Amino acid sequence: MLRDETIQRVVSEVGDLLSLRGQTMVTAESCTGGWIAKALTDRPGSSGYMLGGLVTYSNGMKRDVLHVSAESLEHSGAVSEPVVRQMVEGAVTVSGADFAVAVSGVAGPEGGTDEKPVGTVWFAWGAPDTGVIAQRCHFDGDRDAVRRQSVVYALQGLAEYLRKL
Repeated sequence: MLRDETIQRVVSEVGDLLSLRGQTMVTAESCTGGWIAKALTDRPGSSGYMLGGLVTYSNGMKRDVLHVSAESLEHSGAVSEPVVRQMVEGAVTVSGADFAVAVSGVAGPEGGTDEKPVGTVWFAWGAPDTGVIAQRCHFDGDRDAVRRQSVVYALQGLAEYLRKL
């Protein structure tokens, strides 16, 4: 099990990178239910770079709040590359942030399919003007374990994205 110290270490790196550059970010979360935003705002001073978090658990919220296309939701499903890419773009547009991280997955214990078994999670990082990177992962464990691993992976991916700019 990943410990909270891992999350805190990555949050500090993300916070330092954003603060140094005077940049801001927002989260667009589904299966993590706001856990990424919670982790980021646990750090004192995070209000200097963290604009907010959008928990868009339902397809309707993804469509109405983040402007994810109904076509992508219907054809690819909420747990897909096109959807997380559009979640990043929508979150940046809605918030005015410099960057966003998005996550959508099947945390379980139900909801998995042969194509997208429990533990399947899609991530995206970036912004429309700097590019969006998306990745698919599969995590083992119960609901809490899948979600915790997703939070760490999302934050590590964001840190890596920011280091490359």
